[in-house]
Amino acid sequence: MTRYIIIGAGAVGASLAAQFELSGLDYALVGRGAQIRHIIDHGLAYQRPAGTRQIRLKAFDIAQPPSLRQDDILLLTVKSQDVAEALAFWAWRAIEYSQELTASDLPIVTFQNGLATEAAALRLFPNVYGASILTPARFTETGRVVVGGDPQVAVVTIGRYPHGTDETAAKLVADLGRSDYIAETTSDIQRWKAAKLLHNVRNVLELFDGAEDERAAFSAALVQETETVLKAAGHTFASHSERTVSIAHWKIAENSGIRAGQQSTWQSFTRGASSEVDYLNGEIVLLGRLHGIVTPYNRAAQEIAGSAARQGGFTALLPFANLRRLAENHLSFSTLTHSRPKAHQTGGSRGFA
Repeated sequence: MTRYIIIGAGAVGASLAAQFELSGLDYALVGRGAQIRHIIDHGLAYQRPAGTRQIRLKAFDIAQPPSLRQDDILLLTVKSQDVAEALAFWAWRAIEYSQELTASDLPIVTFQNGLATEAAALRLFPNVYGASILTPARFTETGRVVVGGDPQVAVVTIGRYPHGTDETAAKLVADLGRSDYIAETTSDIQRWKAAKLLHNVRNVLELFDGAEDERAAFSAALVQETETVLKAAGHTFASHSERTVSIAHWKIAENSGIRAGQQSTWQSFTRGASSEVDYLNGEIVLLGRLHGIVTPYNRAAQEIAGSAARQGGFTALLPFANLRRLAENHLSFSTLTHSRPKAHQTGGSRGFA
């Protein structure tokens, strides 16, 4: 019987565990810190539009993880900035009753935003499945997760990485459907991840306070810059018309506890956790540098968010004027740099191969 090892007990991981518990699927939730200790000792306060219930979960601290079985499937639900550590921890763990197999032989499903996780996982795991998830969920209080999706918890699209689909993907979709998710398979998961990144690069704006019209203009510039860079990197974008399941009646329930402007980036800063901005806006900065495209808006967002995360103690929104000014400075500098005549190069190589 398949068991799901959920790695990460934040909003996505804890809600998956709660839904699997309610639907009778076998699972183990593995986490660290105060969140998992609270869940182990007291259960999870799980809030959905119909109400809140206290649910006892099969939870394990990362210091004492469950033994692995040959029919396990790993669900990686940590934030992107924690992926490298998680992959290194799990990849070479032994599988019980086997002298040859390790966890790297198991399927692993990556639920992260951005485009970096799947390639990192594929270095260690031959069977990688990307998951693009739309979920109005909040984790800002230890021991409590709020999910506002109605009537289903979330929308999940799953496919093999780098491309294709198979029986494992189909089983994942079926089990998610049993657990109150809208789920579908795709043969090109990166198109869905790229499309979601067009929206995720705007998450950083939730950290800033400023006039709505100025924020809207900056948001549009972020998205346009992101689209230009992703296209240059060879990415295309999935559209809603390609869905094989209808999400027409799925919504964020009123009075669900989910508020606009409080997505995953804001939640991480509010909890004092590390920032995923380096894998959202920072991904665009990286791809821009690789393809010779300046990215002043994403670079400004990455730099200010990075500085704020390093300083810690995020208790109030940041001044939007600082973000705008830094982006304008980067834009002016890049324009000046590109307008300078290139120095004339004389002579051949210095003998270096």
